[in-house]
Amino acid sequence: MLKKIDRAASRQDLEDVMDFYSNDFTNSDGLNRESLSEALSEFWQLYQSVKYRTEVKSWEIDGDAIVAETVTYITGIQEMNDRNITLKSTITSQQRYEGKKIVEQEILAERSELTSGKNPPTININLPVEVEVGEKYNFDVVVAEPLGEQIMLGAAWEEPINENSYNFEPAKFKLELLPSGGIFKIGEATENSQDQWLSTVLMRKGGITISTHRLRVLDKF
Repeated sequence: MLKKIDRAASRQDLEDVMDFYSNDFTNSDGLNRESLSEALSEFWQLYQSVKYRTEVKSWEIDGDAIVAETVTYITGIQEMNDRNITLKSTITSQQRYEGKKIVEQEILAERSELTSGKNPPTININLPVEVEVGEKYNFDVVVAEPLGEQIMLGAAWEEPINENSYNFEPAKFKLELLPSGGIFKIGEATENSQDQWLSTVLMRKGGITISTHRLRVLDKF
């Protein structure tokens, strides 16, 4: 079933993909079947060449349903006027299948990277997968290569994740000079915090790297 979904998604066949989702589908980000379809359609308009590959990490039977944890790898190319943008994304999720339909999905982890240019910066991200409400965390973005005499510009920002986060509107940010070879931030999950997307952009003469990671915010028990 997952191989069929991957093949349909790689063809960007929206009708075939949505046939695998229940009419009552729900998602931890607030998406339903209709809004998921709209998000996929908009995403595929941006990326002409996409490939999906899904692996099953674990699964169990729950009554008449199957609950599986999967990892999906997505690659794509966005063709611009003067350059191409390459996407690499990894999404870990837990999904519930009933009658060969996906009825529920919870996103457990997610990271995406966009690169452009002949020599985009290679970066390492230090960020926990999840934090509890009230907990502080580090968001460190470190450039792997020595800067030398190069000028590096960068920015970092966070956005709450909900059903309105999938409109693919360009983010607004202010680039700053990075003399230390990275970006180092301290954040805190405040009361009533939603899951967050933490993003960073690094730019130098050879190219641009944009990285986005999901931070899950858990209630204290």
